[in-house]
Amino acid sequence: MKGNFYENERVALFIDGANLYSAARSLGFDIDYRRLLKVFREKGRLVRAYYYTALVEDQEYSPIRPLIDWLDYNGYTMVTKPTKEFTDTMGRRKIKGNMDIELAIDVLEMAEHLDHVILFSGDGDFRRLVEAVQRKGLRVSVVSTIKSSPPMVADELRRQADDFIELSDIAPLIARNPSERAPRPANPHGDQADEAPPEHLMRSA
Repeated sequence: MKGNFYENERVALFIDGANLYSAARSLGFDIDYRRLLKVFREKGRLVRAYYYTALVEDQEYSPIRPLIDWLDYNGYTMVTKPTKEFTDTMGRRKIKGNMDIELAIDVLEMAEHLDHVILFSGDGDFRRLVEAVQRKGLRVSVVSTIKSSPPMVADELRRQADDFIELSDIAPLIARNPSERAPRPANPHGDQADEAPPEHLMRSA
């Protein structure tokens, strides 16, 4: 995998769930989150892996819930919040679930405990965050893709990062095997699931 990693550096993952899902989907694969965690644990001292997503609260069943439960029991720190519903100027019902502020605050609060931030997002709004973290002496790698049409990563974010990791390049390391059997989500008593369920994320507005 391309990117500069050092054996004893303190690393944390910050995953913009909806953005990463869209990027992987545009490249035609699903992510195996157990494999993803393993890849980055081998690259340094993994301090924390954060996963951010918004939830529609009034749904009886959310298709993302099995994934959230599995991640929560298998090494990820989940950060969620309810979506907001609004009507746009054309009278259309819209759902908004942006997690940028939560992610940015966590990165800044964790900065003193880290050497290397791995940001899984192509959102150009994070450019100033990356710049702020770099001023604190940390290195930042951005994981996204320019191979999709259109590219999922904003050019200004890619330029600001110390390293850009092309998602399609690491797909062989983190992709779910299509031949795997149907997954079993983590049970509510805390036993680990055999596999992570496939993600069914709504896209944030």
